[in-house]
Amino acid sequence: MEFNGERAYLYLEKQCQFGPRYPGSYGHEVSKKYLLDFFSAHTKLIKSQDFMWEDKTDNLKLNLSNIIASFYPDKKERILLCAHWDTRPWADKDPEPANRFTPISGANDGASGVAVLMELASTISGKKPKYGVDIILFDGEDYGSDEHPERWCLGSSYFSKNSGGYKAVFGILLDMIGDRDLQIYQEGYSSRYAGEIVRMVWEKAQKLSISDFKTGVKHYMVDDHLPLIQAGIPCIDIIDFDYPYWHTIEDTPDKCSPESLEKVGKVILSVLYN
Repeated sequence: MEFNGERAYLYLEKQCQFGPRYPGSYGHEVSKKYLLDFFSAHTKLIKSQDFMWEDKTDNLKLNLSNIIASFYPDKKERILLCAHWDTRPWADKDPEPANRFTPISGANDGASGVAVLMELASTISGKKPKYGVDIILFDGEDYGSDEHPERWCLGSSYFSKNSGGYKAVFGILLDMIGDRDLQIYQEGYSSRYAGEIVRMVWEKAQKLSISDFKTGVKHYMVDDHLPLIQAGIPCIDIIDFDYPYWHTIEDTPDKCSPESLEKVGKVILSVLYN
């Protein structure tokens, strides 16, 4: 199976053209429509799981939307492919203090995972894989902070508690996988709670001679896979966290590459079809 990394990169660039896509922003609004329209062209089973997240102590309300696209509902054995589509409201890790309240473009941290899932949807809609597939784009992943850790992973937490008993054989989360200098180590919680899935995916990469998937655990990430694991879905996080532009205004498309997107896409295609 072929994966078109150039086309995925265009999807990454398109998202960034909308500007920062944090909840409440103009970019968030237009990006939601763009993504719903895109997936609607590939499946009739598309919906927006809209909800409000509220923190009464700070009088903070966020209107959030998980975008859910399903393929081949006749297949009972299902896998979940996911990413977050929102971006960081503040460049809090920027080396320049003056930039730290500036929203980020989120080329790698947000758009890269979504771009790969968009290109995968094109293939999945035309050729039935081994499993039924549910693609979920989670909202509100990137609203947390050291002071407010409860604000991380809002969309995946909501889905996990309001999924109507949804079950999947396993899940794969894609986050920050567009880095030009791609080095994807095994994520710690994934190895601890879904080690069999980690081994399977890394073996697929090895068979494809994609050496960017590195052996060994390097980071433990609070990410959208954790609420899914807690809900009983063994989910792994494919993430390259060694990215110097994380949560800075320099997280822009030029720091990403079609080749990196293609490598990850090929591995996921191998999981789906081989």
